[in-house]
Amino acid sequence: QVQLVESGGGLVQPGRSLKLSCATSGITFSIYVMGWYRQAPGKQRELVARITRDNSTNYADSVKGRFTISRDNAKNTVYLQMNNLKPEDTAVYYCQADFLGVGSWGQGTQVTVSS
Repeated sequence: QVQLVESGGGLVQPGRSLKLSCATSGITFSIYVMGWYRQAPGKQRELVARITRDNSTNYADSVKGRFTISRDNAKNTVYLQMNNLKPEDTAVYYCQADFLGVGSWGQGTQVTVSS
């Protein structure tokens, strides 16, 4: 059974940092493309960052230079380091595991950026 469990969200002031984690089980983690997506109220879910099994990464333009995705294959976990957070980063953040176009999702973790 595939499980993805996100953690690390919360309420943070603008300019501060958060690090999200997504722990997985039930998959051969090292061969999966892992991604972080987010969905703000009233908006569609959007890609934030992805990392392939050879550690190639890509980011949404809105987070380039501020967010960093990484993976630890020994821990079956993917991370999203978010720096210099802005109010527009407020959303539910979801982890996705993708293998050959078949994706599995976590339940999401709320990130709220507000003073």
